[in-house]
Amino acid sequence: MIERNPVLTAVCHLILVVGALLVCAPLYFAFVAGSHTGPEMQQVPQPMLPGNQFLHNLAIAWETAGFGRAFVNTVLVSCAIVVGKIALSILAGFAITYFRFPFRMTAFWLIFMSLMLPVEVRIVPTYEAVADAAGPLRWLLQATGLAALVQALAGVDVHAGLKFSLVDTYSGLTLPLIASATAVFLFRQFFLTIPDDLCEAAKLDGAGPMRFLRDVVLPLSVPNIAALAIILFIYGWNQYLWPLLFTTQKDMTTVIIALKGLLPGPMDPAEWWSYAMAASFIVMLPPAFVILALQRWFARGLVDAGK
Repeated sequence: MIERNPVLTAVCHLILVVGALLVCAPLYFAFVAGSHTGPEMQQVPQPMLPGNQFLHNLAIAWETAGFGRAFVNTVLVSCAIVVGKIALSILAGFAITYFRFPFRMTAFWLIFMSLMLPVEVRIVPTYEAVADAAGPLRWLLQATGLAALVQALAGVDVHAGLKFSLVDTYSGLTLPLIASATAVFLFRQFFLTIPDDLCEAAKLDGAGPMRFLRDVVLPLSVPNIAALAIILFIYGWNQYLWPLLFTTQKDMTTVIIALKGLLPGPMDPAEWWSYAMAASFIVMLPPAFVILALQRWFARGLVDAGK
């Protein structure tokens, strides 16, 4: 039943407008602060309307922090995280839902329990694993007694020569972050809503598992994939702790780390706050554009997931 009360409609629209203004207020004030000079923003009361220094402040911030390379790095890392997480989660959810193998639910609950271990909790062992990616292979060779054989045949010392680090690489920035228990859980719950008749019809048509996934499951999952892609893109774009710990070269920095480098210290002039606010406004724009571009798919994905 649709309520057609004019008063209720006006109240609902008023609530939506107020909510939109509250959400957009930080963006507006960041733009205002970035369009004035430092002394102007120290006035009481502070300016509430935009000034004419935004492009000047942005140019200084862009050149000082090296935002050109940082934006490229962040776009590549964010897109790789989105593609990797969705691909891995779809395959894992598909296997858990449609395949019958021993310890299937045990594997699912182990994946689900990993939600209690975010990156911040496992940051040290994750760093050790990625900084020394060949460590498990060295351990396997030593445990099986093949280390001496490898050294005799190839002349390579397993301890000294078998080392491989992913520090300051795109692989190191993305691979530790592509596993997502949340995405696996969401896809698994959605796959359970797909009628079993479709699976039986695919079997009668002679379709294998991968063809069933490609021709039936993936087209039905497009809204969920789009909704999850928005969330994962914002997650990758806003990454701070892992890039801060894992990158040592300025060429591999991300926009969040570059923006942090613009924050002034106690002895820096007030103009640096205007530079930092102009840069922060630009940094916030790509996620906002992604949300605006995919908002319909995002809403469909949430509604379909709720069903």
